[in-house]
Amino acid sequence: HIPVGTPVQVRLSTDDVLHSFWVPELMPKTDLIAGRTNTTWIRADRPGDFRGLCAEYCGMQHANMEFLVVAQPAPEYDAWLVRAAAPAPAPAGAAAQRGLQVFEQVGCASCHTIRGTAANGKVGPDLSAVGSRWSIGAGAAPNTPGSLGGWIANSQNLKPGNAMPPQPVPATDLPDVIAYLRSLK
Repeated sequence: HIPVGTPVQVRLSTDDVLHSFWVPELMPKTDLIAGRTNTTWIRADRPGDFRGLCAEYCGMQHANMEFLVVAQPAPEYDAWLVRAAAPAPAPAGAAAQRGLQVFEQVGCASCHTIRGTAANGKVGPDLSAVGSRWSIGAGAAPNTPGSLGGWIANSQNLKPGNAMPPQPVPATDLPDVIAYLRSLK
């Protein structure tokens, strides 16, 4: 998310191969080189959703490296920023409550963070607002219950070569974990 009309500095780094950060409607591409931090600026002059992608062939999943830049008027951006920094909402409903318990019990919390919970992992992405994302796996699949369940069970089927190993979530508990994650908005 960025505020409309305000240049935003972006710091870019990679630990592995060459990548290139590009939002065609907003900025030229900026290359990422392992071991180096590059800085660029991004600015949107109108509200909207702008698709970004990796513009440097970087391996097997290059075509699935997409993201969305959401440009909002300043008051909407400021409200989003407050929500984004807040702890995740407490799970509502029995399925989501059980989903949080399973999430913490099967080890998801050792890699992922969900603000306001015991989940404080640093290896995987922060899932505090995963329910509001348009995709999972950096654009590998739409954020639907089916895709989310498939990702949890075996993310390698959706995006071979990603860092997340298959998870030992029992099939009977998977719908509850999905309900919990989808509630995080």
